[in-house]
Amino acid sequence: MTKTDLISRISKQANTARGAILHMTTLAGSGHPGGSMSSIDIMLCVYNTMKHDPQNPTWPERDRMVVSIGHISPCVYSCLGLQGYFPLEDAIIQYRQYGGLFEGHIERQVPGVEWSTGNLGQGLSAAVGFAMASRINGIDNHTYVLMGDGEQQKGQLSEARRFAAKFKLANLTAIVDYNQLQISGSIHDVMPQRIRQNWESDGWQVMEVNGHDISQILDTLDEAKRDPRPVMILAHTVMGKGVSFMENKAQYHGTPLSEELLKQALQELDLPDELEKYRQLRNEFQPSELSQVDSFHPHYDLAPGKPLLYTSESDCRSAWGKALADLGNLNKDKKNPIVVVDCDLSSSVKTNEFAQILPERFLESGIMEHHAAVMSGAISTTGIQCFWSDFGVFGIDEVYNMQRLNDINHTNLKTVVTHVGMDVGGDGKTHQCIDYISLVRNLFDSRIICPADANHTDRIIRWLINKPGNYFIAMGRSKLPIIKDQDGEIFYDLEYCYEYGKSDILRPGDQGTVFVTGTPVGRALKAVDALREEGIFVELVYISSPLFIDFSLIQNAIKRGLIFTIEDHSIHGGLGTTIAEAIVEAEQKVKLVKIGVPDYSVSGDPVDLFKAAGMDTASLIKRIKEEL
Repeated sequence: MTKTDLISRISKQANTARGAILHMTTLAGSGHPGGSMSSIDIMLCVYNTMKHDPQNPTWPERDRMVVSIGHISPCVYSCLGLQGYFPLEDAIIQYRQYGGLFEGHIERQVPGVEWSTGNLGQGLSAAVGFAMASRINGIDNHTYVLMGDGEQQKGQLSEARRFAAKFKLANLTAIVDYNQLQISGSIHDVMPQRIRQNWESDGWQVMEVNGHDISQILDTLDEAKRDPRPVMILAHTVMGKGVSFMENKAQYHGTPLSEELLKQALQELDLPDELEKYRQLRNEFQPSELSQVDSFHPHYDLAPGKPLLYTSESDCRSAWGKALADLGNLNKDKKNPIVVVDCDLSSSVKTNEFAQILPERFLESGIMEHHAAVMSGAISTTGIQCFWSDFGVFGIDEVYNMQRLNDINHTNLKTVVTHVGMDVGGDGKTHQCIDYISLVRNLFDSRIICPADANHTDRIIRWLINKPGNYFIAMGRSKLPIIKDQDGEIFYDLEYCYEYGKSDILRPGDQGTVFVTGTPVGRALKAVDALREEGIFVELVYISSPLFIDFSLIQNAIKRGLIFTIEDHSIHGGLGTTIAEAIVEAEQKVKLVKIGVPDYSVSGDPVDLFKAAGMDTASLIKRIKEEL
């Protein structure tokens, strides 16, 4: 196709798309037509020139387009419909319709959509993840990301820019829709910024273009792909482009046209008014099941290696680091590689040995947790088994919104957090992550595992290596005793096989039940053993998956008449809450004693902090005897 023919084709598509944008937003009575119309020429230029296959949307060799400004979904759906990913009419009638595929912000379930967005400022991180994954996987393709100009106010963008520049991601082109309007008016009034200078100062090549000149856009896209640096294209556009009374009007950022104004707009575009036809089809639409979660989860073929046996006390984080290094070495030539992302904490979270063995698979992100969380999530969707390791307060608390976006995108990220709970000690309350279970509880597509000791950690990581989906592994900082059974033998021995949801009865008993998770397990075990010497036999159960417990264990505990839960976690939302909910849902009556962190703690030796919270061995013995 000649360039003249291509320009003609894109121009015709752009006009049709503007009509579709206006129809779907008026029909739904909500949406964002203005920005959709300023971006549509750019979108169509990219999709008419990039490498993709509408009949095979997940083709591994494809170029990718991440649309960070998820609210311009009418633009995205119109563009993809015109490319043949689905009938455009479906997008028009189902837009924002209950049970329809085409939500108000773009979702990954829609064929051709690479990343669910809506939380501004995160799309560049996802695009960086895709570009990085292509390099690791040896795929010669290109990644594009379309952003808004108001979005440039977000700090996460600077994190992603620096990462891309550091790793010289020449296979990445960012485009900013520079219509200079946001919800509250001019971007220069709302929050002045130096967009071009910011990108240039972080090491990007910046090009400027008329965002409605098809020929100029095509030339600039070609030039950007040839540049040896990551490129940002600043596209000068007009809000509401194509309809005279909408142009440069901030009100149309998020306001659809009335039916009367729609008629006028369609006349300007020389397009038919088909609102009534679409309204009838919308009324006739029947919701259907849309879940495609399984298709988002890859199959891994990684070797788990042989388990290690620890005989003396060790910290779980060191066991995690050794297992990771072993797995990396074993699988370094696999088609589905292992990648580790770090945030300047490798020596503390124990990923430094992996970094030495496989430096090309170790991505140092510096102190940029927001970017690292989203980038890691994006990488995990490409067949790579991606581990991101950080302190609990950074990997869960600080980036909760980013992890929520990963959850929505059904990523396959393994977030391994250390230094959770009061066990952090002297760092104080700002670093004592005491809500790691309660926050993950709110994520529908994520699981959390809390290892009991070094041997348990080793088995969990090896089990995890071939698992799809999102997992959080949470462990403390301190060394823990090796768990042994009542005969003095190592409990998590070389024959032990981990399964998610499996609970371990460390000590049998019939005078009550103690459920424990995480770092307090050693103290709880000492307390229970001391009570046994006094002739008091309570059952001790270790719970590694505090959000998923075999109910038969709880049923048996109810029969014994007294239940304790012990955790280095807030007494709200953790293991105790899971047990309490199960008891209530089963309509049972039993006394439950929750022992955990009652409030923000202070700096101090963990021994003193646990004693203050009633979780030292002596306090546990006293409390159990009192309740009995």
